[in-house]
Amino acid sequence: MKLVRLVRLLNQPVASAWWAAYALLLLLAPLLQESSLSQTLLAQTGVAIIACLSYNLLLGQGGMLSFGHAVYSGIGAFLAMHTLNRVSAGLALPVSLIPLVGGVASMALGLLLGWVCTKKAGTAFAMITFGMGELAWAMALVFPGFFGGEAGISGNRVAGAATLGITFGPQLELNLLIALYTLVCTALLYAFTRTPLGRMLNAVRDNPERVAFVGYNPQVVRYLAMAIATFFAGVAGGLAALNFEMVTADVLSAHRSGAYLLFTVLGGSGYFFGPIIGAVLMVLAFVLLSAWTKAWLLYVGLMFVLMVMHAPGGIAALLVAHWQLLREGGWRRLGLAYLAVFAGGLVALAGFAALVELVYHLQQLAVLGPQLPFLGARLNVQQGTSWLGAAALLGSGLGLLRLSCRHWRHQLHGWQRPQRPGSSANCNAAAAGPR
Repeated sequence: MKLVRLVRLLNQPVASAWWAAYALLLLLAPLLQESSLSQTLLAQTGVAIIACLSYNLLLGQGGMLSFGHAVYSGIGAFLAMHTLNRVSAGLALPVSLIPLVGGVASMALGLLLGWVCTKKAGTAFAMITFGMGELAWAMALVFPGFFGGEAGISGNRVAGAATLGITFGPQLELNLLIALYTLVCTALLYAFTRTPLGRMLNAVRDNPERVAFVGYNPQVVRYLAMAIATFFAGVAGGLAALNFEMVTADVLSAHRSGAYLLFTVLGGSGYFFGPIIGAVLMVLAFVLLSAWTKAWLLYVGLMFVLMVMHAPGGIAALLVAHWQLLREGGWRRLGLAYLAVFAGGLVALAGFAALVELVYHLQQLAVLGPQLPFLGARLNVQQGTSWLGAAALLGSGLGLLRLSCRHWRHQLHGWQRPQRPGSSANCNAAAAGPR
């Protein structure tokens, strides 16, 4: 019956189109991208999507701010790697099922620790999970027999008998496996949000006192949700173990949990697809942005602060609000205004990035020399023209952004006057328009 309900849910006309596009994107992307960098990005993106969606089951659906979610993805990775080594030693288990072993192991740990964590909510829950995370990270160094110490443990995913000629040695085969797991986990987590337990979890998030008044135990609801979230986190950890063929204590660290929190909020924890956006941003920041600049953490931090200040709903909320606005006909009047806002933002971002890179390059002048390549140009940190040019670019970008935002608001108000005051475009645009 549950499978029938899931099929009916996914077969709704609009939903089926989005799910078909999502499935095609996941399964065809590894086939269309041949470079090693693209394959690496796709593998890590699939793992990050599962991890962020599992985290959002706690944060977005249940209102539980966890600072120790990496414990469960990390334990899943360690158990998956130990299982992989057992398979190499002769254990009759397909490699494709090893991520499920990580999921079951993490779920068992979630059932063990979850009852203690879910006794409290809010700040107390966050502090308890933070303590659990630090305890697990410390244990990774205290018990080198299981965690491998600072070097971690490694394995070979080309283990056991090949099924249908698939050995998971080539990255393409593993990426297709990750894509399949990502699609199934996404569908299952989406279906959970439509179940009675998922609805009750939303109620516990919004008003636990009323939930208790109608006869439900808020702790039990949070406990069950945490167990489910830890299972999917373990699956993500198991897939990461197969991808990297190495697991270290870093997968249990607090900064890994902080990354799940930061990018889930950036993507939009109030929408189901928000963590998917956040997962893509996380991989791009960790892999591409970190290779492009040493100041990548500064950019990520500033983006997080700006989003929290001006768009607390995340990128997903912005997309939904403006898509609704444009779908109702706003693109005819607001199209050019949107382009002007976008252009002003790009110019301001380029000027700001130039100043930041000049400052970072100046700190290592003796090693790197005075020349700084930036967006196809070469800046000299010892010449004032480079600094003045970057400052002028930033100032002109901010001025253009301010004028274009003012024009956008003027066009929006002029277009909305003949509409009903309570129209969806009016409400959404006022909530998430450019500032």
